[in-house]
Amino acid sequence: MNDLGQDLELRLVRYFTVVAAHQHFGRAAADLHVAQPALSRQIQRLEKYLGARLLDRVPQGARLTPAGQRFLPQAQALLQAARQAELAVREQAETQHIAIGYVEDLVITAAVRELRLRHPDAEITTRYLSCRDVGALSDKRVDALIARAPLPLAANDVFTTALYEEPRMLVVPRDHPLADRTSVTAEELAGEEAAPCMFETADWTSYRILGAGVPPIESYEDKLELVSSGRAIAVLPVGDRRSSLRPDLVTVPVEGAPPSQVVLVSRRGDPNPMIRNLRLTAKAVLTAPAARPGSTWH
Repeated sequence: MNDLGQDLELRLVRYFTVVAAHQHFGRAAADLHVAQPALSRQIQRLEKYLGARLLDRVPQGARLTPAGQRFLPQAQALLQAARQAELAVREQAETQHIAIGYVEDLVITAAVRELRLRHPDAEITTRYLSCRDVGALSDKRVDALIARAPLPLAANDVFTTALYEEPRMLVVPRDHPLADRTSVTAEELAGEEAAPCMFETADWTSYRILGAGVPPIESYEDKLELVSSGRAIAVLPVGDRRSSLRPDLVTVPVEGAPPSQVVLVSRRGDPNPMIRNLRLTAKAVLTAPAARPGSTWH
């Protein structure tokens, strides 16, 4: 008769399988790093629980009884199942982390906050990336990237999820001829001397600087300075509010231009379950700025 009110201990099952493998209590005790008398007592506890003798002592060591022979494969399967369950949990725990990259002017606070609420035990970090850090996804500095399309990433290497779209706006100095307009069209801007083909849909990028003899500039602040000086004009997504912080610049809606698309990108085939969780959360809570409650223009 087994011990009432007690469950089968895996430790005892493991002890039994080791003794069965060695067919010797002394060698099994050495393998398990326990004293031989203690091992014998534990095997007796297991036999009492099961209500059957599992091992007989013989001059050569130990021999399985018929009950022990029947129990051994079941014991081995039980230990293997327990190990697989442990590994599955550990693997799940190890993947409950995600590093989220975001670029330019995008604000992802709502998605990160909601993701942490939904997965309080996960490790969630964010990383601001400049336009020169697009390789952060491929070299695994981040697990997912929220950015504006198009991105210089091979389509076969990434999985892309569209989140939302934003119209475009023109940014000009306050004394520019277009500064007082309620809107401008893409066709009007396409006539600019420096960019006769600037507004072909296939050639659109998120941030465009128009102006004759404009030098290549990486810094966003330097680009705004170039616009402020009257040497160029800029076409930006309406969600980029940084230009509105400057009193010497004016924004004007652009009609007829393809929208700027905000996307979430991850490495294709990445098994991290937090990427799917982020995708679902971002699609649920991230929207275009104009649709966000309480959003205002500066």
